[in-house]
Amino acid sequence: MNQETDKATCQKTILIADSGATKADWCVARGREVLHRFTTQSIHPVYQTAEEMQREVREKVLAHTTGTGTTIQAIYFYGAGCIPENVSLVKEALFASFPIHTIQVQSDLIAVAHALCGHEPGIACILGTGSNSCEWNGSKVTKQIPPLGFILGDEGSGAALGRQLVSDALKERLTKGLEEELMEEYRLTPALVIDKVYRQPFPSRFLSSLSPFLKKHINDPTIYRILHRGFSDFFERNVMAYDYKKNRVHFVGSIGWHYADVLREVAAGKGIEVGTIARSPIEGLIEYYNM
Repeated sequence: MNQETDKATCQKTILIADSGATKADWCVARGREVLHRFTTQSIHPVYQTAEEMQREVREKVLAHTTGTGTTIQAIYFYGAGCIPENVSLVKEALFASFPIHTIQVQSDLIAVAHALCGHEPGIACILGTGSNSCEWNGSKVTKQIPPLGFILGDEGSGAALGRQLVSDALKERLTKGLEEELMEEYRLTPALVIDKVYRQPFPSRFLSSLSPFLKKHINDPTIYRILHRGFSDFFERNVMAYDYKKNRVHFVGSIGWHYADVLREVAAGKGIEVGTIARSPIEGLIEYYNM
């Protein structure tokens, strides 16, 4: 951003959103001052209709921002599923509650690039409910391996790790006693697992919700194997398709954050330099809009 844009942005009260596959983090800020932060369900144009997105914004987002006593002058929304053909749908959902001139909608991957790479080149990655990655030259994405979702891709994500966990549990590949503990802790049966994955909405959210079980048993060799293999697949099938020997690799997302030690260990074994691992890009985005 140029100096003129910087000054204009710093004077505005802006609303920044980072919307993943499960939840959306929102921040009302003026300059570097955070006025209000809150969380809602994700706004996702792939899984929600236009009416559902508008209702979520109207009932949850608008209610939070009206309580701040400030007027939102610009919205910078970054979201999963915000590919070019879906941008207008999200803009319309936001505009219905916030009829303002400046509403920018970009992918959640651009949020990582803006927050962690800024104007420097790097490889930006998401490891949350889903996974994604791109090569960033400091101003734009120069290459992106498609994530393909948790059935065909999303390696290393909460959904992919959860999928492997229940698969290994039901195929008796976990340490003795862990399958029973998993089923009891989450009140599951084999039939219920099949129903949640194949018939109920948002199966990726269900699978990702099993991540705490992995964290609790991370020292068990069969659990560690799931994590190591998942992250290894992410690096080999995504990151190593980029110029990873010249660029540091940055991460945003709950999975990358909670399993940072394993992630760095797998990366080091492949000669990959990991940079920042952040739970959320919000702080970096506030800084980005005040550079």
